[in-house]
Amino acid sequence: MCLGVPGKVLAIDGMVATVDFFGVKKELRLDIVDEPVTVGDYVLNHVGYAIRRIPPEEVQETLALFEQILDITGAREDLMAMDVQGEIAAGRAKA
Repeated sequence: MCLGVPGKVLAIDGMVATVDFFGVKKELRLDIVDEPVTVGDYVLNHVGYAIRRIPPEEVQETLALFEQILDITGAREDLMAMDVQGEIAAGRAKA
């Protein structure tokens, strides 16, 4: 299973966006995103590409779902939560 991770677009330079994923900043390609993206939008990331712009009316619900995934309580038994938490920790260590 693949998981698209939501992030907020901080800056755009051509077809590359700087995106904040729960405090981890990464650059994403915008070549295949489903519609135009502007600074302040939220997108779903998959392997370094923005694959979908999250409609503004869905942002809060999407972020709330990820907060549930990232909830430390019970994460020791939740492989998805452990994987996402590990990616975030690794990104913060590189910064």
